[in-house]
Amino acid sequence: MTTLVVCGKNIVDFYRNDHKFYIMIVIHYIPSIDQNFGGVSSYLQLLAHSLGKMVDLHIVTHHSDKELCLDNCTIHYMECGQLQWFKAKKLFYRLLDEIKPDIVHVNSCWAPLCSFTVFWAKKRGIPTVVSPHGMLEPWVLAKNHWTKKVPALIMYQRRALRKADALIATADSEKDNLLKLNYNNKVEVVPNGVIVDGIEIKKTWKRTRSLLYMGLLRPNKGAGVLIDALSLIKEKLIGYKVIIAGPDTEGYLSTLKRMCDSYGLNDIVSFPGGIFGKEKWTLMQHADFFILPTLNENFGIVIAEAYLSGTPVITCKGAPWACIDEQSIGWWVERTPEKVAQAIGEALDCSEQTMEEKGRHGREYVIQHFSSDKVARVMMEKYEKVINTVLHNKS
Repeated sequence: MTTLVVCGKNIVDFYRNDHKFYIMIVIHYIPSIDQNFGGVSSYLQLLAHSLGKMVDLHIVTHHSDKELCLDNCTIHYMECGQLQWFKAKKLFYRLLDEIKPDIVHVNSCWAPLCSFTVFWAKKRGIPTVVSPHGMLEPWVLAKNHWTKKVPALIMYQRRALRKADALIATADSEKDNLLKLNYNNKVEVVPNGVIVDGIEIKKTWKRTRSLLYMGLLRPNKGAGVLIDALSLIKEKLIGYKVIIAGPDTEGYLSTLKRMCDSYGLNDIVSFPGGIFGKEKWTLMQHADFFILPTLNENFGIVIAEAYLSGTPVITCKGAPWACIDEQSIGWWVERTPEKVAQAIGEALDCSEQTMEEKGRHGREYVIQHFSSDKVARVMMEKYEKVINTVLHNKS
């Protein structure tokens, strides 16, 4: 047995019985691993946790103030801004030449370097995949369509998507929308997931009279829809607290506070800001129900996290969670204040026994289908498929 050290990681049993075992080298590019970057940085955190045990994983990103802790990987920082293309090109080429990756995986869209890293990797002949993370969904494309999306598509984004050896969608609905764009028909589905290691289920389902929303404070995430819904059932919420937790990245918090004031909900609703780490899990486990009236999600990590905590979920059909209805573990409803209010009312009427049944079953479902280990294995299969296809086309 020989132990090698590659990029600071021990690779054990690299040779066994004179047979060589191959360790795949993977680079992920992501604009930011800041905790306020939302689901994209959280996705990479959970993927690194398990994928980094299977491959030699390198994360290329830019410095930020509140970075998530990523394990089982080597992090490389590009000391340049998104518009410093020539400096970024030199830095990225140097990393490609030093690391010699088997595949480059680019996360996110619209930021220029999310496209240019595709061009540079392809220029070196390296297989490249792109995860849009929902950023090519119809509602996203419609936002600032002529002022931002069309210029970006013309200048770089569309060409990068076409050059990629595959696009990675996180749900069948996202795959369908990517295929409709007709930029690239090589679309693979790899669901997001959650790190299940060490996350305990709540100890009791005795009512705490607490409801929780957790997500970015943006109109599409649905905090405003939630407040509208709460106003319709205000009489049922006497004695309840509704926590709307999340960073205010677009100045939407002031609108939400005005809504609460006009509806007379100030004694019920609180806004603690972004909640992360252990405090996040404490809130998840303490809440009777988790509510996310989202317009559109390519997955919805916070939904999986709520179920991992044993907390039943109310969400909307913009999130690809039909299993909530199929498994009877919560409420999956149309995105109107009336339907959300109806679901909340039904949840408040549930017995504690029903809450426990839904919470336990939801946790079991998430562990079985969305654990980070399972997601990492599926991602490895997709990488191997792309690499083999590229090699076959070259031969």
